Amino acid sequence: MKKPKKLKLKRPKLGRPQLPARLQRRQAHTEQKLSEALSDVPHITNETVGEHREEVLSSARKYIYPLQHSKHRIVRISLGLLAVVIVGFFVICGLDLYKFQGTSGFMYGVTRVIPFPVGKTGGHWISYESYLFELRRNMHYYQAQQQSDFATKDGKTQLHRLKQQALAQVNYDAYVKQLAGQNQVSVSDQMVTQQLQLVRSQNRLGSSNRAFHEVLREFWGWNEADFRRELKQQLLTQAVVAKLDTKTWDRARSAQQQLRQGADFAALAGQVSEDQATKGNGGQYGAAITLNDLSVPPAITAKLFSLQPGQVSDIVNAGFSLDIVKLLDRSGSSVHAAHIQFNFVPITTYTKPLQASQPVHDYIKVS
Repeated sequence: MKKPKKLKLKRPKLGRPQLPARLQRRQAHTEQKLSEALSDVPHITNETVGEHREEVLSSARKYIYPLQHSKHRIVRISLGLLAVVIVGFFVICGLDLYKFQGTSGFMYGVTRVIPFPVGKTGGHWISYESYLFELRRNMHYYQAQQQSDFATKDGKTQLHRLKQQALAQVNYDAYVKQLAGQNQVSVSDQMVTQQLQLVRSQNRLGSSNRAFHEVLREFWGWNEADFRRELKQQLLTQAVVAKLDTKTWDRARSAQQQLRQGADFAALAGQVSEDQATKGNGGQYGAAITLNDLSVPPAITAKLFSLQPGQVSDIVNAGFSLDIVKLLDRSGSSVHAAHIQFNFVPITTYTKPLQASQPVHDYIKVS
């Protein structure tokens, strides 16, 4: 049998499918758009890269410059507003201090930050803060302890007097500081601390730290820093006098030399002591002295309780006088003693000539 012939099937040739006419038109349109877009893209080479970079940056500047201009304008406006606020603040403070002479806690706080002057002497400014510091502590005392009402007619008269006193005090303190600078006299914080510890040890400022701070707050409206400030000014005044009053030192040293040569203490006290209350009795204090006796300066009390009966001290600087003390006897917590006293001249002996040659120019007229 013959094998059947294999049928050869011819595959039809597949051509590209024909799209509908509508789709063909859309495709042609898309290809045209793409061609146009690509034609706008620059051809960048190594030779033209710099040119194209500049083109890109220049096109971006038109957006950057307006932004920078806006920032500069905002800064100028902000600085202008800040300047207006600062000027306004100084104008308001100036009116309150120099025209209305305000004494509020806010204005006092302002003067502690901004050094407004209340006067000037000898090329030295006197701070408004020091004036308010002096005035406000006296106002607090009269309001808290004397129940003064500064809104009444009598209260206004009293406030006027307190303002005059405060202004005179800060002017006086300014001359003391000027004298201290001229004569190389200073008071360190350590010296203030030592004096504070001395009076605290003698129970002159309250029986406890709490009592001490309560007394300061109730009587003066102060804290401890305020008290130290006032104490430092007092010590500076005493130090200036002690430096300048050489004649009083000479009298004290002369008496000390006579005692060392065997002079009788009581007889010498009657001759040279400047304490009129005790010199007629051989310099003997009229009553027993205790450690916290407020009638005797702290330095003298401390010296007496360091002596033995019959012993005589060296010269003691008591602040406003120079003393030589003798312990007569001790009985429990008290002592009997005698002293020879030489008084320093008042500080005004030295401030008045300075005041005459360099008068104060006050920037407020107390009203």
